[in-house]
Amino acid sequence: MSIVTAKRLETVEEYYFSKKLREVRTLALQGKPIINMAIGSPDLEPPATVIKAITEAVLVNGAHKYQSYQGLPQLRKAIVDFYEQHYGVSLNMETEVLPLMGSKEGIMHISMAYLNEGDAVLIPNPGYPTYTSVSKLLGATPMFYNLSATNNWQPDLEALEKEDLSKVKIMWINYPHMPTGASGSKEMFKNLIAFAKKHQILLVNDNPYSFVLNPNPISILSIPGAKEVVIELNSLSKTFNMAGWRVGMVLGHATKIEAILKVKSNMDSGMFQGLQKGAIAALECGTDWFNKMNTIYVKRRKLIWKLATMLGCSYDKNATGMFVWSKLPASISDAEAFIDRILYEKSIFITPGTIFGSQGKGYIRFSLCIDEKAIEKAIERLNGFV
Repeated sequence: MSIVTAKRLETVEEYYFSKKLREVRTLALQGKPIINMAIGSPDLEPPATVIKAITEAVLVNGAHKYQSYQGLPQLRKAIVDFYEQHYGVSLNMETEVLPLMGSKEGIMHISMAYLNEGDAVLIPNPGYPTYTSVSKLLGATPMFYNLSATNNWQPDLEALEKEDLSKVKIMWINYPHMPTGASGSKEMFKNLIAFAKKHQILLVNDNPYSFVLNPNPISILSIPGAKEVVIELNSLSKTFNMAGWRVGMVLGHATKIEAILKVKSNMDSGMFQGLQKGAIAALECGTDWFNKMNTIYVKRRKLIWKLATMLGCSYDKNATGMFVWSKLPASISDAEAFIDRILYEKSIFITPGTIFGSQGKGYIRFSLCIDEKAIEKAIERLNGFV
């Protein structure tokens, strides 16, 4: 007897890293000395105050009960204070902030709250693959807008104005941008907000990288009038090395947060209190924390630049975030075949740019979530490889 799966599964494939990491693990089990330079999962520890906070929190009476769908009031206040201090954004802790179990959850919740079958969604190319897969799972139609190095990896709004936007409901943006590291700007945000208002599109900025090697963190919500059409996602995963904790947040006008809460409250039962206490401690860290992390990432990035140069790649030294987006030499036409050759011959795992969209063709992506000794070992292995 065969029970047929839902047709929506025919629209998506298993996430690339979910599938590829099985292959990498198999090689490791065979004794291959794998160096993983592909995944953006911070290898560094969270702040010590965070570990202390969660350790103490598990012993508090009532810590193991169901929690509020909206999170602890103290957590929402910590998020509001963080946005005020670091972005200059004022938010109402009661109505304009919603903690999430990771921002990836937020991508699904926002999409479920706003998309009907047949709606269109503007998605960056290259961009985070989850924007596409979630849209397809909900029966919406992805409309890809191309980003390119010639335009600093920013949306070409003149080109978009020539498209039929009548069915577009959501536009995803992600600045600082993953995978390219483009930082964006307030002027770009102003133009995007005007575009969204003109076409009545919900503009969602996914903003988890703004403190990594970025001297000028910006929130799109700092632009006057943004809340009319904007929602922002953020996360503690990259900023505070808490990827496995699954703590994120969505911020915006009260009516938009209320709509997302309708979905969320039917999908989970609130975040463990100890995680929330740890998140509060993280958000209360000062700028010394960011400086400490970026000192480490600067050293790692210099080594990655050296490695990329050895492979004949070019890259933008002004890019931000925890990746190095590198253009392959013209002599290498197939990025996936190239990184597979490196994986099987040199036991080094690098991300091919094509998994982020057609505009990623000819690029590879290195992660900075790997210590200096491992990068130096990769440099040794790849010396003379190309």
